[in-house]
Amino acid sequence: MTIQTIAPQTCVVRNTASRKGRTFALVPGATASRHLRYGRIILDEGATALSFNTGELETGFIGLRGTATIGVGGTPYSLGRFDSLYVPRDSAITVAPGAGLTDLAEIAAPVARRHPVQFVSFRGVQSDPGLHFEAGGPAARRELNVLIGKNVEAGRIMAGVTFSQPGNWTSWPPHEHAAMLEEAYLYIEMPPPSFGVQLVYTNPTEPELATIVREGDIVLMPAGYHPNVAAPGGSINFIWMMAANREDDDRQFGVVNVQPEFASGGSGLDPGRSERK
Repeated sequence: MTIQTIAPQTCVVRNTASRKGRTFALVPGATASRHLRYGRIILDEGATALSFNTGELETGFIGLRGTATIGVGGTPYSLGRFDSLYVPRDSAITVAPGAGLTDLAEIAAPVARRHPVQFVSFRGVQSDPGLHFEAGGPAARRELNVLIGKNVEAGRIMAGVTFSQPGNWTSWPPHEHAAMLEEAYLYIEMPPPSFGVQLVYTNPTEPELATIVREGDIVLMPAGYHPNVAAPGGSINFIWMMAANREDDDRQFGVVNVQPEFASGGSGLDPGRSERK
């Protein structure tokens, strides 16, 4: 397996919510991604519904703002804030906006096998201690929500949403999982002047990537440790999305290598762990 180079030009895309319609910001070739794709569907109330086919890509949709009705095989699914929908490859889809502005994250990766359509309500996630939990100690406290993980039958993709405490670090202690998964963070619900700092590195003394991030930005982690921190007074909140390198076998949440200097306390991700036995 070849690990892509960590560089701002291929790992950082700014302001990915700047255009309406269906757009893509993270695709193999144009970025350092090998399997993972990320796009945005932003529609005004009353806009014409979009129709498309997933092709070879299993696809997850996550509601960010407003509501949407996604039709798959003639069955409609209504998505609100942080509700999720898993759609298999080779599926015909329609996306119709609801009241107000509709904003969806679209996450996808190529797979060989089809799995069933699966809807995940955010309310259901928050009531499940294996999907909704707190992690981190002082200055690193955050809330994790696993939206598409061990609760969803899929081949490659996983996703969730993390909310930090104001001024805190997240993804701490630093960890990496490049042998199994590539990951990206989409920063959300960080109104100006909120910002954060994202690190991605294989060399702790000379980080390959250290960048300011704001709402709408996305940072890809093709390799390396990837902690981040919120500026004082604000939180760093993000949709995390992953694609397994090997379909099925590598789709395991919480199986990580913690940076050795900080490994004594574990990763903090065990409640959501989905390691295959």
